[in-house]
Amino acid sequence: MKKVLWLVICVLGLTLSSCKSEKDKTFDDPCGGKAPGGATGLLMSLQQDKQLGLSAVDQIEGDPTNYPILDSAKYPEAYGHIYRITNTILNSGKVYYKDEFAWRVRIIKDDKTLNAFCTPGGYIYVYTGIIKYLDNEMQLAGVMGHEIAHADRRHSANQMLKQYGIQALIQILTSGTTQQIAQLGSQLLALKFSRTDETEADDYSVRYLLGTEYDPQGAKYFFQKIGGSTTTPEFLSTHPNPDNRVENIEATWTCLGSGGNNGTFADRYQSFKNSLP
Repeated sequence: MKKVLWLVICVLGLTLSSCKSEKDKTFDDPCGGKAPGGATGLLMSLQQDKQLGLSAVDQIEGDPTNYPILDSAKYPEAYGHIYRITNTILNSGKVYYKDEFAWRVRIIKDDKTLNAFCTPGGYIYVYTGIIKYLDNEMQLAGVMGHEIAHADRRHSANQMLKQYGIQALIQILTSGTTQQIAQLGSQLLALKFSRTDETEADDYSVRYLLGTEYDPQGAKYFFQKIGGSTTTPEFLSTHPNPDNRVENIEATWTCLGSGGNNGTFADRYQSFKNSLP
């Protein structure tokens, strides 16, 4: 009976995460790691996740005043660095939707903003402010692992479902007006993640980096640096306390076996900074 139900779900396309092969059970671990999806996977397809992300992409890339994106053709060295970091994380073997989402990355020229974010479907944006603020490549990899986790764990889709309800959200994605899609993108960009989502993204940043050349606790060092500064970035104002996040990251790393490499790549990172305007 269970096998029949599993086949019905796959055929109907209600959730791709339910149709993963047996090998994907390796995503489970004794520290609470599990495949993403849940209720969101049953209500929204991955294609709809991508549509949701693209509604935000349209808002970002149609507003160069507020989102001045560096041209990859003019800054190939900078993009080479950010592509390398992104691909290292994606190829760790732990990003669940590595082959399903776009994972396209862009750099926003804004030295005053210490931020990075990733929309549903894997559209990643990193500000020059946070790149220049950090000390080494490992710290940025920790931040990017965290942002990738928000998309991979489908946190934005889950939050938008709570705001709109499944019928209204799906209707906008499938047959909404240009104005409705634009409004959806704007709300997505203003979205605040729950503390639970932030903690889970920290946890998965550790998992992603564990299979790479970087120190798996990369995000921890970012929060330690932020915690030692005189001002807290606005995007962290509603998030869990940096000290608590450091403790949580350390606990996750310990639970996973305290393994991994310890690469920081400060010299390589300085070359990245030097390639930026």
